[in-house]
Amino acid sequence: MSTTSTTIPAETARHVLWVFGREGGYRPGSFTQRLLELLAHADAANAAKLAQIFPAEAAAVQLAQYDECGIFKLSAIATGQPIRCSRCQDEDGPFTESGLCEPCARPMPLDGVA
Repeated sequence: MSTTSTTIPAETARHVLWVFGREGGYRPGSFTQRLLELLAHADAANAAKLAQIFPAEAAAVQLAQYDECGIFKLSAIATGQPIRCSRCQDEDGPFTESGLCEPCARPMPLDGVA
């Protein structure tokens, strides 16, 4: 894949969320659904070939599969809202599966000793 950044449209983000069974997504058409599933199951060489033709879809699937905050990023793209911690509402990541930023996920003990 290229090192340039690919813009993922909100609709593509919603489709990938649906394919990965996540909240906020909606079902794409049959071709797009099969394409996203193919990208999700492709080996690296074939995924790179498909990415040349479908860069946004490939980037979105790669984000969902390999970025620890990928689902949250796709949700933010889909809604047009920034990713925020569910506890402190801060936008700094990375975020856990439960939607917490790292400081909230591992809070400092009251005695200050970690």
